[in-house]
Amino acid sequence: MSRPQSVTVLGATGSIGVSTLDVLARHPERYRVHALTAHRSRETLLAQCRVHAPALAVLEREEDAAWLRERLGEAGLVTEVRCGPEALVEVSEASEVDVVMAAIVGAAGLLPTLAAVRAGKRVLLANKEALVMSGALFMDAVDRHGATLLPIDSEHNAIYQCLPVEHRGGLARHGVTQLLLTASGGPFRGWSAEALAGVTPEQACAHPNWSMGRKISVDSATLMNKGLELIEACWLFDARPSQIQVVVHPQSVIHSMAAYADGSVLAQLGNPDMRTPIAYGLSWPERLDAGVEALDLFQVARLDFEPADEAAFPCLRLAREAMEDGGTAPAVLNAANEVAVEAFLDGRLGFAGIGELVSRVREACPPEPATELVGILDADARARREAEVRLGRR
Repeated sequence: MSRPQSVTVLGATGSIGVSTLDVLARHPERYRVHALTAHRSRETLLAQCRVHAPALAVLEREEDAAWLRERLGEAGLVTEVRCGPEALVEVSEASEVDVVMAAIVGAAGLLPTLAAVRAGKRVLLANKEALVMSGALFMDAVDRHGATLLPIDSEHNAIYQCLPVEHRGGLARHGVTQLLLTASGGPFRGWSAEALAGVTPEQACAHPNWSMGRKISVDSATLMNKGLELIEACWLFDARPSQIQVVVHPQSVIHSMAAYADGSVLAQLGNPDMRTPIAYGLSWPERLDAGVEALDLFQVARLDFEPADEAAFPCLRLAREAMEDGGTAPAVLNAANEVAVEAFLDGRLGFAGIGELVSRVREACPPEPATELVGILDADARARREAEVRLGRR
């Protein structure tokens, strides 16, 4: 019997990380945990270390790392604890690692995810910002270093399952005419722009179908999440923005679709549980038990579809325009959105102000070539500064 595959989970304490550990624990003969990382959730990371006994654990700050070291020592566990961005890169590219789950939210996930790609790992991509910020550079690294890239976002994973095994080189080459990216519509589907003006962070974080962190929940509520997914899909599937249609599907049962030249539309269906795409990414091209209940179509009973309202939710349009502009425009969009969402959650910005701020920052930071990582990171930093300046003026 072959040795178990060694897995690093970046962002282990978030919803994707927790679901990943659940799937791994179901198959101890196939997988072992090499490293777990967290931002500042040290108590949760301690509990995970006690269960999964990783060789390494990483936190952002030394004070949290010292706390975790002490608690692990008291428990008699030998997990080594490190801290900082360099440690994230190290546990992503380590020679003993086979698989990296890239589930850090936001731009902070770019460098360790790119390090895993450059080390030729199997990369399970749940950090869409890595592709949004550095799409061409990222996909070039995948090809150059022989990495295996498997999308974990439920929509991209669904499209991946609906396309031919070899789908690079343009959709038309494989008879695909359109990708249909489904969206639940979030908690405010059908709301007018006027009604959205008074939305609170608590309302925005109450997603009707998915259990997610606060940042991604707000992105889902503004439809920016779907805009970022549109950009990600362009890079993953070698598609143009015009070849991708966003379809609001409130039941979240069809996770996305691919339309073909012969009139066929292939769809991937399942209960809204992230363990399904995670298990697919871990075991591809095989399938394994994810602990997910089988879909009961009689219970679902109906499937509804409607177009996205880009007037009430302008973030989707802004994302499409950023992808069309190219260069550093998507990185600027993402950076401005991260600042705007944080300000909204802190009570410094209204819900409608998120798209407004992103639009103003895009105008102030015109796109530049995105051929080098340093230029992408500079654009990210410049957009964040511009966003903070504009917040200060408010």
